[in-house]
Amino acid sequence: METANQAIKLTTRGRYAIMAMVELARMPQGTPVPLAEIAEKGNISLSYLEQLIAGLRKHDLVKSYRGPGGGYMIDRPLSEILVADILMAAEDSTPAKRSEQQKDRRNITCENTHALWDHIGELLHVTLRKISLEDVIQKRINNHPVSTKIFEIFG
Repeated sequence: METANQAIKLTTRGRYAIMAMVELARMPQGTPVPLAEIAEKGNISLSYLEQLIAGLRKHDLVKSYRGPGGGYMIDRPLSEILVADILMAAEDSTPAKRSEQQKDRRNITCENTHALWDHIGELLHVTLRKISLEDVIQKRINNHPVSTKIFEIFG
């Protein structure tokens, strides 16, 4: 569910979460992928990937299958999985999130830059709510309507 003032940060966690989702999406439908295979292809540690997958699973983006031949699969149609959802799920899996109290202790001299980065994060959220995992897999990013609109505005 989308709420006002929701922002997204571009982080390594998000980048790896998107990479993992792309790997899962490339597999034939109904074929679970072991995390070790994704970790090897993405050149990331298995324990790090396990943390990311936990967030993706919590947000119903992937489902797991146990036993021989088990692994993870995409849990929804690719057209329904938004890049913004993947990035937010990745950050939700962060073991130690910054507390609200820490956020309130911002240095007053940095207030303007924090407002700028918060605004950029909100713009990014709005934009990435328009791009699906299917768009990424089908390589429709450069000619995507949201990209075209942004380039028209900012020329």
